[in-house]
Amino acid sequence: MMTARLAAVPRLLAVPALAVLLAGCGIRATEVPTNFGPAPSRVQCSLADPDVSTQAARGLPVQVFLLCGSSLVTVDRTVRVPDGAADSERRILVAQGLLDQLAAPTSAAEKEAGYSTDVRGITVGGPRPGDPDDTLRLSTAPAGLTSYALAQIVCTFSDSAAAEGDGSVVLGGPGAEAPRRYECTDEVRARPGSTEPPSRDAAGE
Repeated sequence: MMTARLAAVPRLLAVPALAVLLAGCGIRATEVPTNFGPAPSRVQCSLADPDVSTQAARGLPVQVFLLCGSSLVTVDRTVRVPDGAADSERRILVAQGLLDQLAAPTSAAEKEAGYSTDVRGITVGGPRPGDPDDTLRLSTAPAGLTSYALAQIVCTFSDSAAAEGDGSVVLGGPGAEAPRRYECTDEVRARPGSTEPPSRDAAGE
């Protein structure tokens, strides 16, 4: 019995000694640290709500699609369209205004939120003989645009007065190639860099 008690003494003494060693190493023997600091405060792809009444006073309220992260996001803009413009002329004016807004430098707030654009200096004209009436001819062929720029233009046009309002838009380039009807889908909005807008030949429509 005496021998067993003597053998237990070193073990009992070792417990507080181990606790001291752990404390010396910065490790608490009975607590698990849970405070990893505050979460990051930067919020991307989020802007304050615009003053729509002020925008309307400057022109026609529109929405354009900018890039943020790996997806497309809508931003409120305005375009000026002269009163009394014929429908066909109005479509071209709206389309050019949208392109100008897509190519415009992003504001300081938009930059801070992570917004950007891949559209640069593109002009637009109306249909040629034999094209569908709602064709928009770009100064750069759709096939020559980056997938990001094409997605921005298709999604911006397809949901505007520049198109027929059915989620699609007929686009052609400056050459003799036939125009094609492009669609803005959920997949395109979510992954514009890897998913091109689906399209089909618009000839004969």
